[in-house]
Amino acid sequence: MAERHGPLANIRVLDLGRIMAAPWATQMLADLGAEVIKIERPGAGDDTRAWGPPFLRDSDGHPTKESGYFLSVNRGKRSVTLDITKPEGQAILREMAGTVDVVIENFKAGGLAKYGLDAASLRAINPRLIYCSVTGFGQDGPRADQAAYDFAIQAMGGLMSVTGERDDLPGGGPQKVGVPIIDLMTGMYAGVAILAALNRRHETGRGDTIDLAMLDVASAFLANQAMNYLVSGRIPQRGGNRHPNIQPQDVFGAADGRFVLAVGNDGQFAKLCAVLGQPEWSQRPEFSTNAGRVKANSELTALLSQAFAPWSRADLLARLEQAGVPAAPINTIDQVFADPQLVHRAMLREVPHPLSGTVPQVVSPMNFAEAPLDFDKAPPLLGADTAEILSSFGISEKSRHELAEKGII
Repeated sequence: MAERHGPLANIRVLDLGRIMAAPWATQMLADLGAEVIKIERPGAGDDTRAWGPPFLRDSDGHPTKESGYFLSVNRGKRSVTLDITKPEGQAILREMAGTVDVVIENFKAGGLAKYGLDAASLRAINPRLIYCSVTGFGQDGPRADQAAYDFAIQAMGGLMSVTGERDDLPGGGPQKVGVPIIDLMTGMYAGVAILAALNRRHETGRGDTIDLAMLDVASAFLANQAMNYLVSGRIPQRGGNRHPNIQPQDVFGAADGRFVLAVGNDGQFAKLCAVLGQPEWSQRPEFSTNAGRVKANSELTALLSQAFAPWSRADLLARLEQAGVPAAPINTIDQVFADPQLVHRAMLREVPHPLSGTVPQVVSPMNFAEAPLDFDKAPPLLGADTAEILSSFGISEKSRHELAEKGII
């Protein structure tokens, strides 16, 4: 194995995660330099390997079995196939857990206890172990036994009630976010919690057990919308792209396309009015403060829509940028990665891959001056590292052959 770098190069992680939430956390840890060993089912692997099309194409242009979904969340890891439902697989996993720093899993609550692979069992073997469980609803409570997916939690957690156009307008109704945001945020919270537990272990010498629930996460990042309700008693409603607390912030149309306007304070509003040749708007009592603009939003939106209509989008955005008024085009995904700023920041990179030669990866946005990150290991082929890793635990080639014949690896 190549030498690891980054601020977590001394950390070893056993990843029993599947789908998105837990694997997002472990990809972040791998980006930071940790050795992440991904445990997968023999013959099938992580469910997301089959979540396509699209699938990566090999060097001859033929589709492989590597889905774009799987490739988005498993960079930098090593894959070991192991059937943990069998006693032999459980014994191997327990031995591995005795040497690692972190175990993360997203089985249903209590699902690993019947195999002796739950937090209590593994932390009895390794008291320094940090064990992170990711579930839909947590380890206790009336919903603890229920399964969950991102879409369902976006609905249950209130996010869809404030996302989408108003019901009385064309296209109105609840909308999910265009990426699995609950999974991603759960993975981020898991990563932060693991790092906090690692830091505390420096003081206590002991690991910890982390119980992370997707519904808890969904409620936690309702943020200003939750507090809007809690301090006012008024239930937030869908408002399309209109910001509930700051105006003008919305999608507007120029002569040749739409754009986002994101005015954040009274000074920026005055600059906007000057660009539009209407400086007096910023002096009108109903528009002079943000609170007034929020209350008079319908009138303000109508005036701005009329004023923007004759402009070309490029000219308008250029003038707003010069004036210091936040605004932006609404980019498609291809336009995002063609943006000169992201090109300069090298956010999209090609990583060597055994089937296709290289595979594109959107890399971590974290940059460290003293411990730069490596992005040199593609998401692994199923079981690619089984022999090497099991050999490092003293399992002979003969024993590995016998395990393979039994379907354990």
